[in-house]
Amino acid sequence: MGFMSTKKPASVPTVNHGRPETSIGANTSIVGSLKCDGNMRIDGSFEGDIEVLGNLIIGATGRVIATIKATNIHVSGAAKGELTATEQLQISHTGKVWGEINASALQIEPGGMFRGQSAMTAADEPLLLEAPKPALA
Repeated sequence: MGFMSTKKPASVPTVNHGRPETSIGANTSIVGSLKCDGNMRIDGSFEGDIEVLGNLIIGATGRVIATIKATNIHVSGAAKGELTATEQLQISHTGKVWGEINASALQIEPGGMFRGQSAMTAADEPLLLEAPKPALA
């Protein structure tokens, strides 16, 4: 007697906007350039360049030395380099970041560590603030 399975193959997990999530496991080490048009999670170690059109999560066991560009970046592990988030960069209570941050919003939870420089980017804000003009009497 043969057994026939009617189960469908497992689908790729999705996060935000139906984009698939790519995951680098805790026992994985990668050196190079990485581009992803979905979301990415790194629990292992990575060294090089990362460009993610979606969100990047660096898990508690993640160790990243890279130039990073992503929509949102969440760091629970350790990251060193130039991090650019077009929306928000968040450092959790276990996260550590060394380097340069460019983001529209930066959030550091109590216990999280950041050492370096940061710049907030806002397209509609002038680069220089002008003194208020005196009112005409």
